[in-house]
Amino acid sequence: MNTLRIGLISVSDRAANGIYQDQGIPALEAWLSSALTTPFIIETRLVPDEQPLIEETLCELVDERFCHLVLTTGGTGPARRDVTPDATLAVADRLMPGFGEQMRQISLQFVPTAILSRQVGVIRKQSLILNLPGQPKSIKETLEGLKDENGKVQVAGIFASVPYCIQLLEGPWIETNPQVVAAFRPKSARRDTNS
Repeated sequence: MNTLRIGLISVSDRAANGIYQDQGIPALEAWLSSALTTPFIIETRLVPDEQPLIEETLCELVDERFCHLVLTTGGTGPARRDVTPDATLAVADRLMPGFGEQMRQISLQFVPTAILSRQVGVIRKQSLILNLPGQPKSIKETLEGLKDENGKVQVAGIFASVPYCIQLLEGPWIETNPQVVAAFRPKSARRDTNS
């Protein structure tokens, strides 16, 4: 069985230098543990805001560690040191613009400065790479989407599309906890759960 492998990269000069505790990776690990019902293996990396190092780490997780999904957190703004999207685009085979568009759409529900975010989604080989925000609250909102007080989805989170994308890339079948985020697949791509 092809076990789902997920790479997590937190990009931060200060966290990489031990100035403060990284919050991105623990937030991602906690969210994935609540959202995925499929078994998975995680590879984590903490790197400074240096484009060559980010590129090298992305390539390592895809090319050598065979991660099906790589999530980065941090370094997506317009500041000169924010180079995560640049590194991601440099190692990409194909751009998946819908992910970045939806991430900004979600964040715009909260802050007008969401338009300053340069988050991207790309494919390298048969892996999906997504740049997420740096703050734990924003990470959760971006992945999960926005729900009303009854739990009904108002704005879809990006993770609803991830299992089907990984399936199209010939990766493992991914099931999610619908209470957190319901994986969406077209009818033709669904498995018959009654068999």
